[in-house]
Amino acid sequence: MEQYPTPPASAAYRQDVLRTVACFLRREWRRSAILLMLPTMVAGCRPEAETTQSHARPVRTVVAEKRVGTTPITFTGRIEADDEVSLAFRISGRILESDVSLGDWVKAGQLVARLEPQNELNALRAAQANLNAARGQLTQARNHFERQDTLLKQGWTTRANHDDAAQALQTAQSQVDASEAQLKLAKDGVSFTELRADAPGVLTALGPGPGEIAQAGQMIVKLARKDGRDAVFDVPAQLIRSTPSSPEVQVALADDASVATLGRVREVAPQADPVTRTFQVKVGLTEPPAAMRLGATVTGRIERDALSSFEIPATALTQFNRQPAVWVVDPASHAVSIRNVEIQRFDQAVVAVSGGLSAGDIIVTAGVQALHPGQTVRLLGSTP
Repeated sequence: MEQYPTPPASAAYRQDVLRTVACFLRREWRRSAILLMLPTMVAGCRPEAETTQSHARPVRTVVAEKRVGTTPITFTGRIEADDEVSLAFRISGRILESDVSLGDWVKAGQLVARLEPQNELNALRAAQANLNAARGQLTQARNHFERQDTLLKQGWTTRANHDDAAQALQTAQSQVDASEAQLKLAKDGVSFTELRADAPGVLTALGPGPGEIAQAGQMIVKLARKDGRDAVFDVPAQLIRSTPSSPEVQVALADDASVATLGRVREVAPQADPVTRTFQVKVGLTEPPAAMRLGATVTGRIERDALSSFEIPATALTQFNRQPAVWVVDPASHAVSIRNVEIQRFDQAVVAVSGGLSAGDIIVTAGVQALHPGQTVRLLGSTP
């Protein structure tokens, strides 16, 4: 084969060739760099999706079940007498005698306390003396009238003298009547210095004692008459509105539940207490045990019919649109959605939901603060 000599390359030609090679190498290096980075980018995206799928937030749940039954209501009160009265003097004075003690049993008519009677006895003696004087004047006036009446019939006196004698007799009779009334008042004043029990019963409170000054109407002793016992409770208005008009109340001693009896509401205060805003309710007890003494602390319990509701833990409750709400889990996709509910009642542990749920709904009870609608969750105890 015949070979032709290679013509010598010029300097400009060599520079063009070098630039072409440099451009080619630069493009190839960029392409190689991109190809090398692509697996890394794909690998970096894939774990994120896999992590989102495999790391669903774990939550605790309960299944909503409808319950229908009665709701017990318990409150605390005290034992009081069915009929209790405060005994007091009708007049003021210094107490001379009071030989009773708290808790004593007294009979009807028994002396409870006595005031110093000197002033009342003096008034009684004065009233008796006035009555005797008035009776003497009446006798004199009657004799004078009889004489004038005889003389008038015989014509030995004038009509004017006869009329004066009749008027004097009438005046004397009026003075006697007034004196008799004053004497009765004085006797009542003396009797008012003695305070006696008006019925048999137990003394539950004492007022001023011997040597103290008692005012008229001031309580000296408080007598609990023997007829009946009441359990007295301070009840909020909400419970009064939601309970029957005459429910049966189970009453038991607070320190011994075995001492119990039944009762019926017999009186509800027409006005609330100005401090506690509660109403006083008196429950008449049926055959109260002897251990239920006056002043004993008791508990009252009634059963109130409850509406059908779903009872869920209080930790499941959250808020949505300024209303109570819960998170509900879709059993197929395990995605959560928030749902508003209606609360019937609640306490520190349990919430009774009357609306917004259906039987079988899966309710999130723990982890509700970190959820958002559509988020996938994993039920604790299930396979991840």
